[in-house]
Amino acid sequence: MPKRVDHDQRRRQIGDALLRIASSRGLQSASMREVAAEAGVSLRLVQYYFHTKEELLLAALGYLGEQLAARVEERIRALGPVTPRSVVHGTLTAVLPTDDESRRLTRAYTGYYTLVLSEPDLADRHGATYPDKIERLLGGQLRQAQENGEVDPGLDPELIAAGLLALTNGLGSSVLGGQRDGQAALEILTYHLDRVFTPPRRAG
Repeated sequence: MPKRVDHDQRRRQIGDALLRIASSRGLQSASMREVAAEAGVSLRLVQYYFHTKEELLLAALGYLGEQLAARVEERIRALGPVTPRSVVHGTLTAVLPTDDESRRLTRAYTGYYTLVLSEPDLADRHGATYPDKIERLLGGQLRQAQENGEVDPGLDPELIAAGLLALTNGLGSSVLGGQRDGQAALEILTYHLDRVFTPPRRAG
């Protein structure tokens, strides 16, 4: 009896191969043939599941988003009771490249960002919505923290969320570039989170 093929598993096998290329060598020169070699399958099989390179790029980006979401969820759970601060802290520290897995995720996302710089029409057609989702999540948690009295009500939650995510991405680049290590980046991020999550002192 012929072995039944799990098509979703095979698609992920190929997508994961592309993500390994993204995190190690970048995506500008990644061909379907190179992805096939990395996945250990034939070029024909890659073309069977993904008719174009763009289709493969978008599918792999979706897989990457799922991996990051799982890491965020795991990090938040590890912090104990779920609070606005634990969600914000867990989300941002999951993105920060402080270990092998987060460095792999960060390098893979960097591969996509670099590709968009050279092929801006790719962003126009499909967009990169994951950062927007993270900003909305952070903004909602910061607004809840304001209602709980944990964050100054005079702050703009959406602007703070965008700034914290930009800070985290910048720190990630500095870690990958060798300017500082992951622990130093984490200390900087924690410093700024402590400043945000410090409620205003009451007069008297």
